[in-house]
Amino acid sequence: MFTKPTHAPYSLRVLAALLRYPDAALRAAVPELQQALRAEAALPAARIDELCALLQHLHRDDPFAVEADFVDLFDRGRGTALHLFEHIHGDSRERGPAMVDLQQTYERAGLYLAPGELPDHLAVVLEYASTQPAREAHDFLAEIAHITRSIFSALKRRQSPYASVLAAALELAGERAERVEIPPEPELDEDWAEPEAFGGCSSAGQSRPEQPQPIHIVRKPSAHQPGAQA
Repeated sequence: MFTKPTHAPYSLRVLAALLRYPDAALRAAVPELQQALRAEAALPAARIDELCALLQHLHRDDPFAVEADFVDLFDRGRGTALHLFEHIHGDSRERGPAMVDLQQTYERAGLYLAPGELPDHLAVVLEYASTQPAREAHDFLAEIAHITRSIFSALKRRQSPYASVLAAALELAGERAERVEIPPEPELDEDWAEPEAFGGCSSAGQSRPEQPQPIHIVRKPSAHQPGAQA
């Protein structure tokens, strides 16, 4: 727990890098990122060791496995989602105006998003904080601490080493990295879950037992009409 705001621009940028897709460029930068963490020494030594171990894992292990693990962890489930407003607004209409407000905050500071980036992604939020003075960065990160703590708790539940990244973000906000109760979620987000093959189909072709059987009328194409491409 920090007693006063800590100026930690390099550490915040390392945390932001760790929350981006672990591509070849990130793996190549691992020695530089490790050096930045240790040189700035803005975090407790034990936390820096955890972060350096995670970086080493990304650098050393099979790239395909590392990338697949990242996608499975952060893109397939709401509890570990890195888009902050998803935890607050879900897919409701309120998320759009909140995104616009946050983007305008960045632009007032002279910062503009790259094509395809969303302003509420935690990596973008941390990069923005890294450009601000210590007090402003501290207060900005403290405002989102309840969301950061929720993601941290979800990562701890999965026993993921990425939990150390969220713990470090909390510490730089002057907060304790403590777990909170979060609702359980399925291993796969329901939106990604595959339907069971022939699950519940009756001999009459019903989609589930005791459900009405739909009738589909399909117009037969004429001989000269090209078929649809699969």
